[in-house]
Amino acid sequence: MKSFIKKPELMAPAGDWTMLRAAVHNGADAVYFGVDKLNMRAKAKNFSADNLPEIATFCKENNVKTYLTLNTIVFEEEISEVEDIIIKAKEAGIDRIICWDLAVAELCYKHNFPFAISTQGSISNSLAASVYKRLGAVRIVLARECSLEEIKKIRANTDLEIEAFVHGAMCIAISGRCFMSHHLFGQSANRGECVQPCRREYEVIDSATEKSLIIGEDYVMSRKDLCTIEFIDQLIEAGIDSFKIEGRKRAPEYVAKVVSVYRNAIDLYFEGKLNTEKKKEFLTELETVYNRGFSSGFYFGVPSSEDYAGVEGSKATTRKVYVGKVLNYYKQPQVVHILIESGKIKNGDKILFIGETTGVIEIIVNKMFVNEVENNEAVKGSEVTLRIPTLVRRNDKVYLIETVR
Repeated sequence: MKSFIKKPELMAPAGDWTMLRAAVHNGADAVYFGVDKLNMRAKAKNFSADNLPEIATFCKENNVKTYLTLNTIVFEEEISEVEDIIIKAKEAGIDRIICWDLAVAELCYKHNFPFAISTQGSISNSLAASVYKRLGAVRIVLARECSLEEIKKIRANTDLEIEAFVHGAMCIAISGRCFMSHHLFGQSANRGECVQPCRREYEVIDSATEKSLIIGEDYVMSRKDLCTIEFIDQLIEAGIDSFKIEGRKRAPEYVAKVVSVYRNAIDLYFEGKLNTEKKKEFLTELETVYNRGFSSGFYFGVPSSEDYAGVEGSKATTRKVYVGKVLNYYKQPQVVHILIESGKIKNGDKILFIGETTGVIEIIVNKMFVNEVENNEAVKGSEVTLRIPTLVRRNDKVYLIETVR
């Protein structure tokens, strides 16, 4: 059966160069990203329009597709700016635009530039898909509210590419279209400016008595993160063309880990080696990076009260702690020279190297020289050398991965 099933594209978020390289190096087939304006992650670092040629070149060299997000609502005075970005993206060699404002779609059509309709379009049936196809869309990103059975029905009735989220944050609002941040803080989610007031704990005050109550301990508007690793095979078999990972505002090690896990899971499925045991191992790996707890989202019905996060921050089982920086890397012996600036590392520790050009590299320390003498521990102020087969670079930051108890 697997020989007749198309391998889905794995699409990763890129908020900056470090994340982009982490995504590419860990097996992403495509990356999506924004420029300075008009994307739904305005508070991410993002790129500039001037970066587009370099992004396109780097990704083409690595056989990775590039998707530019222009997925906010667009005001009248911004139409010419949108068109300018589209022209620059096409000239740079970017593969596709992701949008949902029809002005952006119309301008993409005008310039013969492939575009996909974002999840903000709330597409949940094949008739809506056919409307967007007539407008020139080549792909639809389905509404978050679609169940797996509904996706199968849509797949059977449209030849447009279908994209769906497989991992990352979920919003309490319909397909992310929320006015809470705009109402409370003047920063619109529909313009990519959301400050996530839904993720906080709230208090109800009786105006007559001035007594108050905390609304439970489950953060009633903060959803758990989507995680599909335990039923990824069902999504593959549903005929979804592209699996999308959310997270342009998260850390580069999150991108590296999540992309790596889903890459391995997809590949193992097509090798006939994806089983329950491997899925559990993958789930444990995903729990090590930022998450609010995991949910299956809407894939098997409407989420219940058990799908609230219960915390404001992360439930990750590990955290990274800064320990130092790379002083040099010697290619011939494949040795890195590190200065320990905080804390300590020891044999058996897992450490990360993170840099704009390097991306994210994870290794386990098994043998090191401390101040030129073999030792099993290095403390603050020590200079350490150890073998690492992957190239890292001067001034890359070094982090210790600690277990959260």
